[in-house]
Order: sequence, then structure tokens, then C-alpha cells
Amino acid sequence: MSKILVMTDLHLVVPPETIIDLSPAERLAEGLAHAAKMHPDADHLVLTGDLTNEGTPAQYAVLQPLLADLPWPATMLMGNHDLREPFRASFPDAPVTEDGFVQAVIDLPDVRLITLDTLDTEAEVLHSGVLCPARLNWLKAALEGAEGKPCLVFLHHPPFDTGFNGMDGIGLTNAPELLALTAEYNVRHLFAGHIHRTITATVAGQSMTVFKSTCHQMPMLLGQEGFGHSVPEPGAYGIILTRGEDVIVHTEDFTLPEMENKDFEAH
Repeated sequence: MSKILVMTDLHLVVPPETIIDLSPAERLAEGLAHAAKMHPDADHLVLTGDLTNEGTPAQYAVLQPLLADLPWPATMLMGNHDLREPFRASFPDAPVTEDGFVQAVIDLPDVRLITLDTLDTEAEVLHSGVLCPARLNWLKAALEGAEGKPCLVFLHHPPFDTGFNGMDGIGLTNAPELLALTAEYNVRHLFAGHIHRTITATVAGQSMTVFKSTCHQMPMLLGQEGFGHSVPEPGAYGIILTRGEDVIVHTEDFTLPEMENKDFEAH
């Protein structure tokens, strides 16, 4: 069995700047401390994009010390609020493809993790994402290299319409191409961020999960236009358990008050 932690949409800014009166850095620090306390046995941490709010060197500098001395290795993805060059300057050891995309393969004993870069710096619709032919070809090679081993695919933009019309309008523009590819291989689950809500879905016969932000969340505005709406609901992270071909997904709201009584009665 493997345990993978997922954090997304950190949206780090340089203190004392805040987002809707929340400090993204303080919330991330709280989430990392909570995860380290509760899940020190995790095998990996995946950060699925929007690491910063504007992709500036100063904002990536805020992230560097927060990720130091973690009890697990961490892999980061690009989101629509990130920029590759400042990220790579701040994290020169981060895996990058020959084409310059921030993508990686992480092989755990029972599962292969594949992380994708959906950042589109030339998007006709600002903040939308794409997987160009080079990135899809890289993914195909990573899936073929798994030789049938169960795969989990991570990306920032969800590859399906979520019902949040405004966010779906800045989604992954070529999602059908991705899903057509992953359907050919042993991809057990896809994971994304971007929406700032916890969402589960089965689309084109494939199971997917979107995780909440570590900082601010999207209000429940299904069917409404616009994006950028934010509410100060609890920050959260995901916990993935693998058992052979099976994938179990949990989400943890880490900013809720801790239970004082640890002796829970069975019912």
C-alpha cells in the first residue's frame, strides 16, 4: 500500500499581503504541520499547481522554506497562476522535460505517479490550460513505460466540466484528447485542483477527484458565470491510499478545531 498526500492552490503571496484576509503562507504552514503530525508515514506529497498567486520570484521565495525539511519527498506542478522560469530559478532541482515542461514520473512500489504541466502562457482564454502534443507524447511514453503498473495522473486543470460554469470556461481546453489517451492504459484515477472545491466524478468511464485549496475556497455557485469568487472556508489536503489496483481517496480539513477527547466511543 502507498499513501500520497495532495495539496493544491496554495496561492502564496508575500506577507503581509493576504487573500480575503487569509494568509496563504500561514495556512500552508498549518496544513504541512498537520500532515506531518498525522501522516508522517506518507510516501509522497504532490502539490498540484497555483503554487503562487502571480508567479513572481518573491512569491516562490516564500514557498522555499515552507517545503524545507518535510518528512516526505515533494513534487510540484504548474497551475495557471504560476510561471515556469521563476519557478525553475527557485527550484532548480525540480524535474523538467526536454521541452521545458514541469512534468515528472514517480515510481512507488505498487503505483506510478505521473504529474502534468497544464500551464498555457499563450492561452486565448486567460487562465485556461492545455496539454500540447509534446506534453501528451511525453505522457504516452510515461504510461507505456509503466508496463501495466497502476498509474495515478495529477494535473492542475480538471479534464471535465464540473458544473461551475465560470471555472469550466477556464478549464483544460483539450480534455477529450487527454481522456482518450489515459483510457488506453491502466490509469486508475486522475487528480486535479483549480476549482477550490472537493469534487468526485466519473467521466468517459474514468474516475477523478478535485481537491480543495489549502487557503480559500470557491462558494457553491453551480451554474453561475464568473470566477474568482472566494470564501474563507477551511483549508484542506487530500490523502490517497492505494491497495493494488484499488484507489481510496480522503480529504482532510486541517483548519478545523482539533477534538479534545481522543477516546472515541464505538457505535
